[in-house]
Amino acid sequence: MATPAAADLGPLPEWNLADLYSGMDSPDFRADLERGVALCKDFAAEFRGRVAALAAGPDAGMRLSAAIARYEAIEDLLGRVMSYAGLLYAGDTTDAARAKFYGDAQEKVTEASSDLLFFTLELNRLDDAALDGLAAEGQLAHWRPWLEDIRREKPFQLDDRLEQLFHEKSVTGRSAWNRLFDETIAGLRFKIGEEELTLEPTLTRMQDKDERVRKGAAEAVAATLGENLRVFALITNTLAKDKEISDRWRGFSDVAASRHLANRVEPEVIEALVSAVTAAYPRLSHRYYRLKARWFGKEALDHWDRNAPLPQSPTRVYPWRDARGLVLEAYAGFSPKMADIAQRFFDERWIDAPVRPGKAPGAFAHPTVPSSHPYVLLNYQGKPRDVMTLAHELGHGVHQVLAAPNGALMAPTPLTLAETASVFGEMLTFRKLMAATSDPIEKRAMLASKVEDMLNTVVRQIAFYSFERKLHLARREGELTAEQISELWMSVQGESLGPAIRLGPGYETFWAYIPHFVHSPFYVYAYAFGDCLVNSLYGVYEKAADGFVERYFALLSAGGSKPYGELLTPFGLDARDPGFWAIGLAMIEGMIEELEQGEA
Repeated sequence: MATPAAADLGPLPEWNLADLYSGMDSPDFRADLERGVALCKDFAAEFRGRVAALAAGPDAGMRLSAAIARYEAIEDLLGRVMSYAGLLYAGDTTDAARAKFYGDAQEKVTEASSDLLFFTLELNRLDDAALDGLAAEGQLAHWRPWLEDIRREKPFQLDDRLEQLFHEKSVTGRSAWNRLFDETIAGLRFKIGEEELTLEPTLTRMQDKDERVRKGAAEAVAATLGENLRVFALITNTLAKDKEISDRWRGFSDVAASRHLANRVEPEVIEALVSAVTAAYPRLSHRYYRLKARWFGKEALDHWDRNAPLPQSPTRVYPWRDARGLVLEAYAGFSPKMADIAQRFFDERWIDAPVRPGKAPGAFAHPTVPSSHPYVLLNYQGKPRDVMTLAHELGHGVHQVLAAPNGALMAPTPLTLAETASVFGEMLTFRKLMAATSDPIEKRAMLASKVEDMLNTVVRQIAFYSFERKLHLARREGELTAEQISELWMSVQGESLGPAIRLGPGYETFWAYIPHFVHSPFYVYAYAFGDCLVNSLYGVYEKAADGFVERYFALLSAGGSKPYGELLTPFGLDARDPGFWAIGLAMIEGMIEELEQGEA
């Protein structure tokens, strides 16, 4: 039996969205939506075509600053409305009433916010030197990081009418296909024996101690995805073409260039990361899976054995109360302040943990807006990896709370640093668990599980990135069949996992359930970036703990107000150094060596 019964886990929290609005029929929600629409129209009526005049003459900096403050307040209000609609929908994407509520809200907010598009476009038409002079001092200096940020988009912006068309058609374009994917995935059922499960419990069974259970779950995933592969291929083809059209009109030369720009990271930095990880495949994933195959007494592991528990390792189920205690203790050992912030997520019901039919799969931390607070979604089933996921998402949540005082325009963190707090929280929790464990068999199982998590975060995500590059480049030559997409998927999976993993029939469909390919093209390298960065960061922490906590909180509190290079400088780290990535990869390699020595 793979999945622990809900009773084994104790009471699982469900989030309280009333901090945003009381329900779909909330008068406050309706009033805020109507007020947001009106504020957008008023803002456009007052400032459209007049930004250049605002930036001229006496008190120009003060007038521009006041206009940006109004713009930020509207963004916060509209963000609150959409955060509620999105979180409610994530709680059950198969519920027709919630889907309609979310769709209606998205349409109205998209239409309203089209009245705001002119503002950043007109700001970017101001003379660079003149704007820099205004932002050098006075009230406008506060907004300088945001102004510098939006000016990076300047070479790729279109004229106002085209920008408005792209924006408004996103509701019936990209956003609609995203929603189709979400509702399709949530509605799928995977038949294992006499049971029909949703995706999350099925994937959890692929970590069961019983190989027959793992195999049955893998075959169920393959069968159901295979039956629906044409739909997923259509979604993938359409979104890839949609992106190609947008990239072409904006002048992006590479398929991932828009993501690099959004992440505020230089393409050559990501190329160095990808090259370093790809070159390390034989030393990391290939090497580890050979070792794991020997533990299982096999020449090679079937793909359903890749994340299997080790033979003779104890089966641990962590009730919710224990998981909560472990993570909070690990956080408190690093900083009481960090634990205090995380504690609020439990005490104030900012977490939704149970597995439910229709609920969005996976896990996330949603920042909502700075005037409110984040929420965390989990599908908690008591596995050790679920404890790590809790630590991961709470790290995001702590980061979002600390960054919120920067306001709606500067709180969001570029993806280059967005995974820092989450992966660091995982590392703290892992070290806490290891320190509390004396049984050598259990210790080896925990270390192996951590290595597998790191391989999934680094090697697997870079393979995902390589798959996306192949897919988007191939799509430029014409529509791809489901079989062609599956062939691209298998080419990168075999290369990254190595000969000790046997990719059997059915595995070619597994690309279809991964949401990042749909929702956030090329997002995936952020996980590898974050893991390697945190490995280096944790090494600095272990060697020089004095003052580290203060510097770490300064990094998180900066949100998106400073570039990643500037934020890493106090730690003596430079991701643009070609040797930087070797530091993070060496930590994974060292853990594999430790496992090999324990085998001898």
